[in-house]
Amino acid sequence: MADINELLNKLNEEQIKPVLDTEGAVLVIAGAGSGKTRVLTTRIAYLVLEKGVYPSEIMAITFTNKAADEMKKRLERIIDGTEYMWVSTIHSMCVRILRRDIEKIGYDKNFTVYDETDKERVLKRVITEFGYDVDKFLKQSKNYISIAKNDCLTPDAFKSEYAHLHFIDELTAIYREYDNQLMRSNSLDFDDLLLRTYQLFNDHDEVLDYYSEKFRYIHIDEFQDTNKVQFEIAKMLARKHGNIFVVGDDDQSIYGWRGAKIENILSFDKIFHGTKTYKLQRNYRSTKKILQLANCIIKNNVGRKDKELFTENSDGARVETFVGTDENNEATFAAIQIKNLMARTDLTYKDFAVFMRVNALSRAFEQEFPKYGIPYRIFGGFKFFERKEIKDALSYLKLINNPFDDEAFLRCIGVPRRGIGDKTIAELREYCVGTGLCLYEGLLHLDQTTIGTAAKTKLYNFRRLMDGLREYANRNSVPKLLKFVLDSTSFTEQFAEETEDNTSRLYNISELVNSAEQFVKDNVGATLADYLCSTSLAADTDSINEDDCVTVATIHAVKGLEFKCVFIAGLDESILPIQRSSGDENELEEERRLMYVAITRARERLYLTRANSRFMYGDRAFMRHSRFLKEAQPVLNPTAYEKEKKSGIFESKYWGDADDGFPSPDNTTSGYSSSYAKNYMNNTLKENKSANFNGYKRGIKVKHAKFGEGTVIDVKGTGENLIVDVAFKGVGIKALAVKYAPMEIING
Repeated sequence: MADINELLNKLNEEQIKPVLDTEGAVLVIAGAGSGKTRVLTTRIAYLVLEKGVYPSEIMAITFTNKAADEMKKRLERIIDGTEYMWVSTIHSMCVRILRRDIEKIGYDKNFTVYDETDKERVLKRVITEFGYDVDKFLKQSKNYISIAKNDCLTPDAFKSEYAHLHFIDELTAIYREYDNQLMRSNSLDFDDLLLRTYQLFNDHDEVLDYYSEKFRYIHIDEFQDTNKVQFEIAKMLARKHGNIFVVGDDDQSIYGWRGAKIENILSFDKIFHGTKTYKLQRNYRSTKKILQLANCIIKNNVGRKDKELFTENSDGARVETFVGTDENNEATFAAIQIKNLMARTDLTYKDFAVFMRVNALSRAFEQEFPKYGIPYRIFGGFKFFERKEIKDALSYLKLINNPFDDEAFLRCIGVPRRGIGDKTIAELREYCVGTGLCLYEGLLHLDQTTIGTAAKTKLYNFRRLMDGLREYANRNSVPKLLKFVLDSTSFTEQFAEETEDNTSRLYNISELVNSAEQFVKDNVGATLADYLCSTSLAADTDSINEDDCVTVATIHAVKGLEFKCVFIAGLDESILPIQRSSGDENELEEERRLMYVAITRARERLYLTRANSRFMYGDRAFMRHSRFLKEAQPVLNPTAYEKEKKSGIFESKYWGDADDGFPSPDNTTSGYSSSYAKNYMNNTLKENKSANFNGYKRGIKVKHAKFGEGTVIDVKGTGENLIVDVAFKGVGIKALAVKYAPMEIING
């Protein structure tokens, strides 16, 4: 057991105060990197070691299993009796409570918890039984039922609250019957774990009394991420003793789209009268220059607690900016910077991260990083070509290219939905297995099967569709074919509802078209088979070193993590901030908090990047700089900022906007950068005496660690700035910086 004085001596003056304040409601506004986990664990230790509180009287709630495990391990090292303490996520806590008392609200304690797949199956069955359109109502009902449960709304209350919805009667009926079926199955979904606990506490005072008396001290981490039902449960648990200690940062509240309410932390002291509020503003993570930028950005939000991070760390490297000609150029800049920093520092791949607002932006990095032998992983998502919507779209191209591909057949016949059921597919498969045909060939022999008339008609229609697509493929390029497939199948209509997920999927589909256009542009005369081969290579993860690799992730996925070197990509208006936030001040402030979270993940180096043009929603569009770059100008370019203040005009040409009259860079491997980053090919390519730059000439053979053998077909630049275009068999033409590409000459 640790000595409490030793633990307290490790805290700074700001951190000690909330640790020693043990009674009543305590709110700790903990800035990024301010040591909040240490404060939480030390306070719990103080209660046990100094105040004589039994571990069984203490509850600590976190919002991820990883955070809960880390807190348990820390506590086990400093106090005894942690096995009697409740340290868990709020959902795990609710399961424990429900296992004990759920019978009081009509369930058996051996209930089943449904995952999202189970939930969808039940909803599909309910919607079908009502005779509603599954495609129209599945996603709507799934989303609204979750919203209703997180807001403690019964079906009747939901109908009253959302009376303005066009299909409110249908959605209410689905919600009610869905709940009925779950109850008949003695099952709960993920949201029910919270809602049924709230219901149990609300309807049975004796149960609530038991837990509110049992837990004299309640601790809740990441309080800015709580939704309504979570806050209601917390208030109920604290009603006996009133000892509730919450830690959070309103500036890091970024989950409003999934129900989190920033008002919970902003109004905490109004709900719990007599709340003592403390602020942790000393940052132990980042350099002074990184924090200066973070403070500069977040101060533009109105709905926040006033605070400003500071640190005793060094000033550190200046924050760099870069504007690429396009998204590939932007990704190449990151690749070159990573290789250059690793060549002259002790950084490893796992010290680097690339953050973005939407997953779709990762495609360019997934395309460029392998050129330079940079291992990477997609954190919180799939690699681009492994995402479902991408695999679904590509399945059409695969079936066009190879009609014998039964797996492609099974995928594309079901997306978008055509009303061809499992029974029909099973009958078709049975016939094809018996006759030795592939599924596509089986469509020519439907009259010899036992399939019903209506199903046969749908299968005939699918065959006619595919025949038309194959005919189109014979006389058109891959990009045109892909666009034709998407249009002919109404593929994107399944993502018509405006949700966070659908926005990301539409971005991904537009990026897929971009990848096809880029491939054909780089590989004149390339065939459909060549393109499909390149996508398969891009999806190959065998060579990725999971122990040491660059993290490529959305900002939402990396909250709570930190890296020595961070690239924030896609700093264009309509991407960050996302387009739908325009005109909505609350959503815009959440976008600004996303920017703040991304900045404060960086410890030593930070790069802000954007592109003059991007392929968006099927077209290449000129992009404008993010408003957050303008807000950052006092830190990034104080001279220009002072000039702006005097003139009242913001010099957007500083960011290389394509539509501001400022000449954009040539469409080469080099992009345009700020005064900090200039031409990166000249600025970042450092000494490398061992490279045989003079040996690279047109016609020579080379071997690349990722792409295999190829032939140099063009050479640009000289010396350490040498760029070569190499044609690789089955992969296409790749532009590579000789200094950093894992490549060698295999003949003179």
